[in-house]
Amino acid sequence: MLDGCVPWPPDAAERYREAGYWRGETLGALLRGWAERYGDRVALVGDDGTRVTYRELDMWCDRLAAGFAGQGVAPRERVLVQLPNTPSFVAVCFALFRLGAVPVFALPSYAVRSCGTWRSCPVRSRWWIPDEVRGFDHRALVRDLLPELPRVARVFVAGDPGGEEDGLVALAALEQDPVALPEPDASDVAFFLLSGGTTALPKMIPRTHDDYAYQTRITAGICELGEDTVYLAVLPVEFNFPWGCPGIIGVLGVGGRVVFAPDPTPQTCFPLIERERVTMTSVIPTIVHLWLDAAGRTGHDLSSLDVVQVGSSKLHDEVAARIEPELGVRLQQVFGMAEGLLTFTRYDDPRQVVLTTQGRPVSPADEIRVVDGDDREVPDGTVGELLTRGPYTLRGYYRAPEHNASAFTADGFYRSGDLVRRTPTGEIVVEGRVKDVVIRGGDKVSATEVEGHLTAHPGVQQAAVVAKPDRVLGEKICAYVVADRDGPAPTLPGVRRLLRARGLADFKLPDRLEVVEVFPLTGLNKVDKKVLAARAGLLHSGGGAGRGDAR
Repeated sequence: MLDGCVPWPPDAAERYREAGYWRGETLGALLRGWAERYGDRVALVGDDGTRVTYRELDMWCDRLAAGFAGQGVAPRERVLVQLPNTPSFVAVCFALFRLGAVPVFALPSYAVRSCGTWRSCPVRSRWWIPDEVRGFDHRALVRDLLPELPRVARVFVAGDPGGEEDGLVALAALEQDPVALPEPDASDVAFFLLSGGTTALPKMIPRTHDDYAYQTRITAGICELGEDTVYLAVLPVEFNFPWGCPGIIGVLGVGGRVVFAPDPTPQTCFPLIERERVTMTSVIPTIVHLWLDAAGRTGHDLSSLDVVQVGSSKLHDEVAARIEPELGVRLQQVFGMAEGLLTFTRYDDPRQVVLTTQGRPVSPADEIRVVDGDDREVPDGTVGELLTRGPYTLRGYYRAPEHNASAFTADGFYRSGDLVRRTPTGEIVVEGRVKDVVIRGGDKVSATEVEGHLTAHPGVQQAAVVAKPDRVLGEKICAYVVADRDGPAPTLPGVRRLLRARGLADFKLPDRLEVVEVFPLTGLNKVDKKVLAARAGLLHSGGGAGRGDAR
């Protein structure tokens, strides 16, 4: 396996192979078989109506792989991929799989400076593939950063590269006649996902060909995908949920069709559902709220939509109960993590199970423990931290030995940081997080990271960030600050402007600012965030003695 990655123990790997979970198939080779099987069936559809068949996608990937190789991209090299929801993302990634290079998936919403991809991330790629996403032109950022990034050998742009003097290469100009390439090892890393940011900087999550092929195959079976499946990719495709739960790869594996939505709004997605007769999609609770609000007023025909998967953050029971009657679909609750474990409700589960739980593990080889603070297993119905290991759950983050020592047990169980309880029939119910994060609309925001930026404000002495419950987003970001007594107290608009200027992504900006005289302290003189979180839970949207909410 790639240096810096933690492999599965040999005995576990052998068990997974003997059981048929790992079949020694690379993702690039799987696409070759799909192209032979499904030929001229449409595989990918852009929001502009562009259509790509399986045969065309296969050839496109071969030509791109040859072009990357011609530019000097070598097997096992990391390539930062930061593209919007388009067919190009699939072609680029599968081309890199065939070459044996390793894509690093960076969500387009991350500004590079804020996520630390180049300066602080352990994967420092010489290759970068950005594009313009929702009004943020990564190409302009490339031009600003290139003088500071001597390691970068080449930047490939999916859209217009701009002037030739900028040194950016268009992907379309990269394509060459296919060349023979050595087949990568299926047990090696296929790509990296970025962790959700539970610490100040994201960790790199290695996903192998073997484990991801299994994940997409087992979930495709649970979801009963087939050639008539039409999947709408709504969430950013670099996200594990739409990429492989079963997502894009799972749908392609059964000969279905993937339609790309550039944004999740009803104004964009509802016409695509009607035009392409979409049957399935994956969303987060924030998007569910938007769709429910618009469904009763839309003139678009949504009758083809059969299944809506909802995951990434807690779906409240009262919202879950509205989905089937108001959208006319089947709800499937999903809980999971980029690191591995997935739990799904099943189509034949009792309605109450679907509405109130996050389902059961997808693999018979998934091992689950729910433990207290001393790692003692707790009985069903008791809340504890979820520990897990299995054939598609990582055994360590990339080049993070110190973090791995605390994130995994001695026998290889991953400490998820999720607080859950298990029902007597084996379903998982998510109750919260152990780690100090705010899960805002499905995005995990590090409190430590935001606090560090807040203390750069000239009017802030100390800062503490906690979650404030919210009906739509699940949680909002509430910032408590002790103001500098010698100057004017900070205001929420001023704080947000400063943090945005420092490169912090919009979803990490505080929604609420409360100015206090002193912080409550624990017996060890640490800030007592439990007290602050309790106070945040009592704040009303427009009131309170602080500086109010962002509108």
